[in-house]
Amino acid sequence: MIKEKIYIFDTTLRDGAQTEGVNFSIDDKNKIAKALADLGVDYLEGGWPGANTLDTTFFNKPPKLGKTVLTAFGMTKRSGRSAQNDPGLSAILNSNTPAVCLVGKSWDFHVKKALAITNKENLENIKESAKIFIKNQKEFMFDAEHFFDGYKNNPEYALSCIKTAYDEGARWIVLCDTNGGTLPHEVGEIVSKVTKSIAGKNLGIHAHNDTENAVANSLTAILSGVRQVQGTINGLGERCGNANLISIIPSLVLKESFAKNFEIGISADKMQTLTECSRLLDEILNRKSNRHSAYVGASAFSHKGGLHVSAVTKDPKTYEHINPNLVGNFRNIVVSDQSGKSNIMSRLEKYGIKIDKNNPKIQNLLDQVKDREFAGYSYDGADASFELLARRLLGEIPKYLTISKYDVSVKRDSKDKINSFAKAHIEVDGKEIICEGSGNGPVNALDNAIRSNVDKVGKYSKYLKDLKLVDYKVRILNTGTNATTRVSIESTDKDGKNWFTIGVSPNIIDASFKALIDSLDYKLYKEKAPAND
Repeated sequence: MIKEKIYIFDTTLRDGAQTEGVNFSIDDKNKIAKALADLGVDYLEGGWPGANTLDTTFFNKPPKLGKTVLTAFGMTKRSGRSAQNDPGLSAILNSNTPAVCLVGKSWDFHVKKALAITNKENLENIKESAKIFIKNQKEFMFDAEHFFDGYKNNPEYALSCIKTAYDEGARWIVLCDTNGGTLPHEVGEIVSKVTKSIAGKNLGIHAHNDTENAVANSLTAILSGVRQVQGTINGLGERCGNANLISIIPSLVLKESFAKNFEIGISADKMQTLTECSRLLDEILNRKSNRHSAYVGASAFSHKGGLHVSAVTKDPKTYEHINPNLVGNFRNIVVSDQSGKSNIMSRLEKYGIKIDKNNPKIQNLLDQVKDREFAGYSYDGADASFELLARRLLGEIPKYLTISKYDVSVKRDSKDKINSFAKAHIEVDGKEIICEGSGNGPVNALDNAIRSNVDKVGKYSKYLKDLKLVDYKVRILNTGTNATTRVSIESTDKDGKNWFTIGVSPNIIDASFKALIDSLDYKLYKEKAPAND
């Protein structure tokens, strides 16, 4: 059986740039473009040449994309001028890309209200715009804006818009759910009707996520006939975002209903870089990755309940819809008060700890976890603190830095500026070292006192110099004057490995202190630092 190809069209550099709070630099655009080309997408929309300096600069010197087709975006010509004299079309022609995607109106309501022209004039604009690019031997695509709304309102006119572009030689007619309000059953019905006028091999889908259905709408459109799917990395985009290619791509490859009939140009090896590609974008945007993202999230293959863990360790297919390795992700067994021995054993195995499941220390560790979580600890997202707890119980963690006491103060000066100071007394090999620091709050000051004076801690200096605090979170677990505080700290070092530690106390400073000490101890343990004599 010959499989039909589904073409992947990425719009991250344009649609993604429309996201609130996102401003790509030229270096960002180049990095993202290279990552997508390496992944193997068929088309990459680089932006709108002539619309702004950034996009124009990108097209003037685009990165090498291999087989990925760089595509310029723009809009159909304006009324009152010829296609040859339209500055917008000229800028797109001058971008020298092999493919062009022009957006045009297909909803008669917008033709009247937004463009303030007649339906006939709009069709003429579409026709003349298509002509000039096809004449210049460009692969031409017509992006039918608000197509689904237009079709619901006036199907005859919506079809005439896309037929005009198609009859002039457009390679692709892209059906856009521009406001993201169309539901999957509607997409399926409308696409099926459109395929009676235009072959599915020439149709694409461009879905927005305003009803959380962009991926579902895209997959439904494929089943209904379209053969090009547009979207962005991580669903980045205006308002609620666009269709998430990081979810669509593995669904097309790994789900039998699609895999048996379709193929894409992304190899199995490149599929294993999906998680990396997703997190690269988050890194560029300086955002924390969504742990619960389908396929690639850190929690996408996490198992917490004891019964679930017992089953998944025997047969992963029980609770995992795919092997996480196929998309570059991995299984994570969570330890919590919902845990059973299976969770504990699976986690210890991950750490390389070999111990009989009937060893009394396993039950002791499980009991400690449950007691601590009752007191406010949560080891779901604090792997490093749990590993330390387990290894300390098993006698595998030596004594490192000993902080005998610390002092934190907050003062306000005459100019109403708040200053925080901290002093920590650290013992190393029988010698007391006093470390001091200041910060924009008591916790920051304590952190600076300990971390910013690593050159003073003798033999531990070389192990701690590259230690950095990435994130700090505080949660109040109950209310009232005796509230319990939970502090979570994310740390990293030169190896790029991040780890999470936790501290709980009625006092925020003490909770922070406990999380900081775990972070230091974990770093020293993984660096195989010597014990404190």
